[in-house]
Amino acid sequence: MADDRLVVFDLDGTLVDTAPDLLTSLNHVLATEGYQPASREQISFLLGQGARKMLERGLELNNISLPDTELDRLFQDFLTYYGSHIADHSRPFPGVINAMDWLRENGCRFAVCTNKLESLSRTLLNNLQLADYFETVAGRDTFPVCKPNPDHLFGTIKAAGGNPQRSVLIGDSKTDIATAKAAGIPVVAVTFGYTDIPVTELGPDSIIDHFDQLIEAVDQVLPPL
Repeated sequence: MADDRLVVFDLDGTLVDTAPDLLTSLNHVLATEGYQPASREQISFLLGQGARKMLERGLELNNISLPDTELDRLFQDFLTYYGSHIADHSRPFPGVINAMDWLRENGCRFAVCTNKLESLSRTLLNNLQLADYFETVAGRDTFPVCKPNPDHLFGTIKAAGGNPQRSVLIGDSKTDIATAKAAGIPVVAVTFGYTDIPVTELGPDSIIDHFDQLIEAVDQVLPPL
């Protein structure tokens, strides 16, 4: 019987190391406003939580508090700059393409479930020549809800033509693990992503340190038929 599994990836910090371009875009906006730049260490735990939270952190580091209208303006400035520089330095994490090639050759299919805007997610995947791997790409604005609401994951699986009972989520954060647990879907956590809480403390079904371990981890939490 052909493999019927759907492997759902988070994007930032899981599938692709987007930190360099996110940080550059944040610091471009801060510099334009006359503020000091942020370091990766200062904002790394926010890299998967959206540009607005990164902006708020960057301003906080400058002891600046702005009204929502000004934050909205800076958010749009960030999106404009980031959209033009989205794949300058962002790259897939080592080993992920080889792992996906093997899984695809053996019948698995793939989807993306991310809290990044869908349009930016698709642009990134297209620029990195990864888009053809995925049945669907669901961003934070694709459905009325987003992670950690499990309906974001359920909606992604449905859009990909998958079965929740034959799906697994690959993620890097508390949000991903909470989403999968709420959906009753197994989750494999990567240790190299963007999180302020080590995934070892969050109780995923499996943990990998490199994508060379992905195939074995997927088989462990969701065996092929």
